Amino acid sequence: MKVFIPGIDGYLGWSLSLYLTKRGHTVGGADLFLRREWVDEMGSQSATPIKSMDERLKAYRDNFNNDLWFKKGDFRDYDFVLECFRKFNPDAIVHLGEMPSAPYSMIDVNHCTFTQTNNLAGTLNILYAMKDACPQAHLVKLGTMGEYWTPNIDIPEGFFTIEYRGRSDTLPFPRQAGSWYHWTKVHDSNNIMFACKIWKLQSTDIMQGVVFGTRIDEMGDDERLLTRYDFDQCFGTVANRYCAEAVIGHPLTPFGKGFQRRGFLPLRDSMQCITIAIENPPKEGEYRVFNQFDEVYDVTELALKVQKAGKELGLNVEVRNLENPRKEMEEHYYNPDHEHLLNLGYKPTHNVEQELRIMLNDLIKYKKRILEKKEVLIPDIRWDGTRKKVGFLEKKERALEEAAGSK
Repeated sequence: MKVFIPGIDGYLGWSLSLYLTKRGHTVGGADLFLRREWVDEMGSQSATPIKSMDERLKAYRDNFNNDLWFKKGDFRDYDFVLECFRKFNPDAIVHLGEMPSAPYSMIDVNHCTFTQTNNLAGTLNILYAMKDACPQAHLVKLGTMGEYWTPNIDIPEGFFTIEYRGRSDTLPFPRQAGSWYHWTKVHDSNNIMFACKIWKLQSTDIMQGVVFGTRIDEMGDDERLLTRYDFDQCFGTVANRYCAEAVIGHPLTPFGKGFQRRGFLPLRDSMQCITIAIENPPKEGEYRVFNQFDEVYDVTELALKVQKAGKELGLNVEVRNLENPRKEMEEHYYNPDHEHLLNLGYKPTHNVEQELRIMLNDLIKYKKRILEKKEVLIPDIRWDGTRKKVGFLEKKERALEEAAGSK
């Protein structure tokens, strides 16, 4: 298959390009390199030393004896999107070309409106360009489990059947996003569902959990093929941030009481899931939803797993809770379904403990790069619109006692 990846320079996009190539697919993509600029704006850098796109393309050629089709450009420019699709003629499009950070979207009005216009305009341009250039293509849109947020009932995969006043219907499960960024993903879902209905496009909306990891096997030993690894407050996922903290002796920093529950999966399993979706497309006009994660646990449980893995490697790892800069429920019910990918043959490859040991071993090599930017590990973006560094909770035990007393 020919697979086109908007956002191919990113954490997931670059990894996916290598994974798909190894499976025999033809890969192309586009990027404007904004992720590099956003991380620099945060005063941070990738823990792994990522190369320029020119160097990456050369490394790709050296390792796979093939050329990766690439164009630099902005997906807010419809003419650019249309040109890409007409020239590459994809069978599948994996849309990873959005601003992916909740904290970044909450900084101020400018970051909020940029997030909304960038993400929504890019997705709408993709939909129109598909209609005009490649209506047979399958759109795989990367959503997020954060679209659902934390309802007090089980979370189905996209749709549920409800009875009301003696009548029943199958409807989209209500979305309750927790940031301006997450609302863009909700709006994307609605727009894509509508496009499938009126233009008979086909799409898989992947509600992905928190992804963590430094590598996939397809990167081999060539450092030029490494994907980026962010650890700042905006672009470092909680697991990646914890591992970066662990290797430099910084306390692991759950927010608030630390009982927020999320779904997690390693980077290598994310690649497997997305590929299964690509290789098993929906029928014409179908919009379907896959919830994508391996395990569910709270952020304190995750911190303790990182602490245990770190101690096995001789690292001194402390856990110290921070004041929570976000507006979120810190104790909540969380039971999402995730059967669709399993039914298509998905099998997790590594458990979390195995993956964490791999990550910590990798990051020890780049400890200096993390230390150079260690100040970014303490967040200062608050959901009330202010910028102020949060502090450590003076006594974690007090917070845990309060939490236990409220149950």
